[in-house]
Amino acid sequence: MPTPIADHTVPWPDHAVREYVAKGYWAGVALGTLLREVADRRPDVPALVDPAAGVRLTHGELADRADAAAARLLDLGMSRGDRVVVQLGNGWEFVVLTVACLRAGIVPVMALPAHRRTELAHLARHAEATAIAVPDRMREFDHQGLAHELADDVRAVTGGPWHVLVAGDDLGQGSVDLRALCGPGEDPHADRARFDAAAPGSRDVAVFLLSGGTTGLPKLIARTHDDYAYNARRSSEMAGIAADAVYLVGLPAGHNFPLACPGILGTLLAGGRVVMLPSPEPVRAFATIAAEGVTHTAVVPAVAARWLDHAVEHGADQVASLRVLQVGGARLADELARRVRPVLGCTLQQVFGMAEGLLNFTRLDDDEEVACTTQGRPMCPDDEVRLVDELDQDVPAGEPGSLLTRGPYTPRGYYKADEQNARAFTDDGWYRSGDICRRTPEGNLVVEGRDKDMINRGGEKISAEEVENLVYQLPAIAQVAAVAMPDPALGERVCLYVVPRPGGTVTLEEVREAMERIGVARFKLPEHLVLVDELATTKVGKIDKKALRADIAERLGSAAGAPA
Repeated sequence: MPTPIADHTVPWPDHAVREYVAKGYWAGVALGTLLREVADRRPDVPALVDPAAGVRLTHGELADRADAAAARLLDLGMSRGDRVVVQLGNGWEFVVLTVACLRAGIVPVMALPAHRRTELAHLARHAEATAIAVPDRMREFDHQGLAHELADDVRAVTGGPWHVLVAGDDLGQGSVDLRALCGPGEDPHADRARFDAAAPGSRDVAVFLLSGGTTGLPKLIARTHDDYAYNARRSSEMAGIAADAVYLVGLPAGHNFPLACPGILGTLLAGGRVVMLPSPEPVRAFATIAAEGVTHTAVVPAVAARWLDHAVEHGADQVASLRVLQVGGARLADELARRVRPVLGCTLQQVFGMAEGLLNFTRLDDDEEVACTTQGRPMCPDDEVRLVDELDQDVPAGEPGSLLTRGPYTPRGYYKADEQNARAFTDDGWYRSGDICRRTPEGNLVVEGRDKDMINRGGEKISAEEVENLVYQLPAIAQVAAVAMPDPALGERVCLYVVPRPGGTVTLEEVREAMERIGVARFKLPEHLVLVDELATTKVGKIDKKALRADIAERLGSAAGAPA
């Protein structure tokens, strides 16, 4: 039996709970119940569109399917408090399954399609999951086969069943048909009554998000029904999401940004329509925006740059319905930001936040200078933000400092992670985000960088320590350091500095092939290799990552300026 989630979560202090309830941030209602109430008000209004699958569901149909799917999950032997790893692409099945879990009190662990054996085995064991939801194949990778291979790893921890739920046409032996599980039920009224009568508690964990942390494999962020509902509802207000909104999901749906900032959940809670798209590639995205009348979407800076280039080359007529383009996941260059309104004809909203909680938005009525040169300000009046120096002392106004935060949707600790919590959270509950920011006189934040050893590749956060640990498994490696390498499209890529063992040779291809054999998400694979006789060190003998980052930036600059 899996350990009860409550045994390993860090609660908000009682005085904070009383304050958040009194001020209306925490509504005391489970997310699945809130979505069911929207369906009652708007049963025949479109809620979910998956153009690739030809699926279109109203709010009433989505709610009924979610209840039917919740009942079928329980019929499989799952129960309230169980965990399911969700590794699905951007399809209708993701939404129905997620809402079903919210109704049944089963907790989805939001993995990414790019994750492989290393990450999935860790997540399944750490969460003590009893099920996984995967596509049969995606981009030529056999997700179904890997899901079955993980069974022994998981059973060694939980000692219980391991259900493999598969979305696709090629179901293998022992797989559960996820599309059938998410299909219409035979008795919608009975299904609804079952979950209306047994809704999860609003302070129960609703979903596990993944950290983008710097120390090894992802940590689990336990988001409750109360705090995550506020996250989604307040984000909708910030983005101007109302009942007439049409939100396009092009980023991986398991990310916090397209899931609830406002994303899928925020749009559905507002009574709007969600459109699922496998990727934000501009040709298909622009065509979908035109066909569905999309009003809102979220992208990372690399995608924004591709959309701007596509619009310049082919025109922006197809995106005429687009009102708001949210950009987050990494710092958007000011020069790109200034092009959004003139080229795409919509309002740019910069979003700076984290799956651990705090969200900052530029406001829709901010002037162009604020919208293009800052990353916004906290969305909640009771978001607490400090910018501090190395001694945790507040820095002077206008000076850069490390961001600490607390608030009604920022949890007080990671799940089952005492050691990491001691580093990432202060004794009085402030979360150390690792972001270096400065604050403008108007209260907006400008992100200056990171104080932790993390690489931000197009919004995907990569732990340098994890990459190094994997590379050290190669016998020819004496020393290795992974650092961020500047990249105009993705912001940063992974660069390796390697000291080979005497007589040894190392190539980038060998490193990448070895990591792929281990089973690592492809976005973590190094993309540049520098062989050196020794690594730069600080005065106290630590590897000097700052010097290495400066070195690779200089090497790239020299290469760019060299004669052809």
